[in-house]
Amino acid sequence: MRQFRHPSISEIQLESVLYALSDPVRLAIVRQLARNGEATCAALDGGRPKSSMSHHFRVLREAGIVHTRNHGTSHMNELRRDDLDGAFPGLLAAVLAAPG
Repeated sequence: MRQFRHPSISEIQLESVLYALSDPVRLAIVRQLARNGEATCAALDGGRPKSSMSHHFRVLREAGIVHTRNHGTSHMNELRRDDLDGAFPGLLAAVLAAPG
C-alpha cells in the first residue's frame, strides 16, 4: 500500500488551505471529519466516483488539512485540527461555524 506525503506544520500555507476549503465537496468532508472524527474514504465519498474523491483527498492532504493513513485495505482520514489551529488560530473554527 502506498504511503502518503503530508506537509509539516511549517509547510502549510494559508493560500493552499483556503483553496482546499473553497470547494463544497472538500468543505463537506472537513465538516464531517470535524463532527465524527476519523473516517474511511468510502464513508466520506457521498456516493461520488472514487477518482473524483481521490482528487479531493489529495488536495486536502497536500494543503495540510487532513492526515491519511493506511488501515488494511482502507484509507483512514483525520482532520489535522491541532496543526491548523497552531498555524492559523481561529480559522478552522470560523470555517466550521459558517452556515452551509
